[in-house]
Amino acid sequence: MKILHLNAGNESGGGMYHILSLLNELNREEFYLGVFEKGEMYDRARDLEIQTVLFQQNSRFDLSIVSKIIRFIRKEGIDIIHTHGARANCYGALIRSFVDVKWMTTVHSDPRDDFMGRGWSGKVYTFLNVRALKKADHHLAISERFKGILLDQHIDEARITTILNGIDFDKTLAEPLTRADLGIGEDEFVIMMVARLEAVKGHKVALKAMRNVVEDRPNIKLLLVGDGSEREALKEYATEQGIFGHVKFLGHRNDVERIYPIADVAILTSYSESFPLVLLEAARAGVPIMTTDVGGVDQLIPDESYGWIIPVEDSDQLTENLESAMSKKAQGTLKLMGEKIKKYSKRHFSVEQFANNVYNVYLKLGR
Repeated sequence: MKILHLNAGNESGGGMYHILSLLNELNREEFYLGVFEKGEMYDRARDLEIQTVLFQQNSRFDLSIVSKIIRFIRKEGIDIIHTHGARANCYGALIRSFVDVKWMTTVHSDPRDDFMGRGWSGKVYTFLNVRALKKADHHLAISERFKGILLDQHIDEARITTILNGIDFDKTLAEPLTRADLGIGEDEFVIMMVARLEAVKGHKVALKAMRNVVEDRPNIKLLLVGDGSEREALKEYATEQGIFGHVKFLGHRNDVERIYPIADVAILTSYSESFPLVLLEAARAGVPIMTTDVGGVDQLIPDESYGWIIPVEDSDQLTENLESAMSKKAQGTLKLMGEKIKKYSKRHFSVEQFANNVYNVYLKLGR
């Protein structure tokens, strides 16, 4: 059995780590990764010695890439193509109509929100992506909630498998950075959020909560790790709220694992997620988690003793929970919560379980 994974190649966040973690666990001889542009994902895949093919695309609308992929499929005897992301999904639908190959896709995010804030072009891309998804032979949903979204799009339940993300909890991690490395005081309460600076991640919710907390507890810092189209707008918003000095925009980082141990709590304020890897990475570092009620986070945080789940866009509830976390730190119980989520995550969300579950779907689809 031979499987070709397809992605635009411009991923640098959770989607990239999801794909690379999966392929790193599987037999190198059976799997290929095909990308449409050269970037961090291509370089990381090559470093991991994953069979990687660059189907160079001159622009997003360069459809000659479809014939390149079809030729590769026929030459290598590919049995299954596995697409990730809107662009790959659209090409998957085209490829499936020209060549006899099974097509599976992973739904990493709510397809209705992928192009949030991009005007009419975003609506067109959303329509094309959703239309393409309906043609796939099988879908992997990264949470039960996402399975529900696919069912709402009238996709047959028999063509959907829910498989939660996993990470390597036994990985040898690099030595953590110190607070001094980032110019943070030892007595400051540190909040960390790792997310692309895009509208769907809801950073303004976090900044509003910061404004509320800073009024009574000024000894606090928010670390925003990630980059994106909203960077300058968010900096301006932080300035307007009078909290710019309490927020550090760290940009895109390749050493996130070294930063997590600095944090007292990790937050995520997204409007849409599947099963966020960044929360698993925080749990691996023993950092308590605070997240909006998206995707499968309720399976990561089964009750309030493991962390906090808040309604989407509820900055007031986030404020209350941040104050609760600060109180727990003062009482010496916050780290205990972090250790609890770490042990729970390691038992339930290992990368080995994740890869085995995906491989079993390939076996069924390839019959």
